[in-house]
Amino acid sequence: MIRSTILPAFFLFAFAPLPSAAQEAVPLGANLERFDYGAPVQVFDATAQGGPVRMAYLDLAPVGAQKGKTIVLLHGKNFCAATWLEAARALAEAGYRVIAPDQVGFCKSSKPAGFQYSFAALATLTRDLLQQAGAERVTLVGHSTGGMLAMHHALLYPQAIERLVLVNPLGLNDTVAEGAPYAPLGKLLEEEAETDAASIRAYQQRVYYQGEWRPAYDRWVQMLAGQYASEDGDIVREAQARLSDMIETQPTAHRLEQVKVPVTLLIGQRDLTAFRANTAPEEARENIRTVPEAAEAAVQRFPDAELVRLPELGHAPMVEAPEVFRQALLEVLD
Repeated sequence: MIRSTILPAFFLFAFAPLPSAAQEAVPLGANLERFDYGAPVQVFDATAQGGPVRMAYLDLAPVGAQKGKTIVLLHGKNFCAATWLEAARALAEAGYRVIAPDQVGFCKSSKPAGFQYSFAALATLTRDLLQQAGAERVTLVGHSTGGMLAMHHALLYPQAIERLVLVNPLGLNDTVAEGAPYAPLGKLLEEEAETDAASIRAYQQRVYYQGEWRPAYDRWVQMLAGQYASEDGDIVREAQARLSDMIETQPTAHRLEQVKVPVTLLIGQRDLTAFRANTAPEEARENIRTVPEAAEAAVQRFPDAELVRLPELGHAPMVEAPEVFRQALLEVLD
């Protein structure tokens, strides 16, 4: 089944200048110890690759009439479980239980030195967390890199997944195969050494938000930059470099036909994200598809899929237009 839907967006952007040196990030700790998520944070302790790991997560109980279903929200590389909070509360108010984990390597979760990151490892840890939480069969909502994780999770554990909702996911195309040069870990570490609040905001403003900015986005820039600015920020830089290697080498593009659960692609059409396309030679960049371009082809390849287009939104619709995103997501789930 392939269905295509276009939903309108009604909102205004506010322009804001790039941050000055006086607005540099406040150190928040490598595990965001000093960043308030706005909701109680639970922890799941496990063992992976011979050592202890800890996953932080939000767990919101349904409000009012319960639907008896659990929605799991998987964050992207430049996001955390906290980024989902507004959407999570809306889902809880609609009667769903909502779980939003920070993956190992991100945000408030562990970042073990030398950890070999893979989507299979992260999916397995997420499955174990859900089993301990008593959530045996769930709907996965994955954004950006979290969309890649959701697809890998469904490939590994299809019996535990009711459906996938992929919000501007990476992995629908193989950007390295399309011309983005492979960056070895050393190169990725060099790039991470240059990351700060200004570079994070400049990238997001250009790629996620079509050159526009709203003051509400600043919280998420400070969340990320606060990790890098911390005294133990090198832990974050190593984890982020290793996670970038995982993304560029483990796309799901070649396995879409094997995803047997129903899929909804919820795609902001103004998204310019094409992972590491900016590092490709100029003549090769036009061959590297953005997320919306890849989604148009991918919806034809999943066995059971629908495409919902959000025409005025970019890479992070839950941040850019929370009410529009909430309406679209609830319509998909209901």
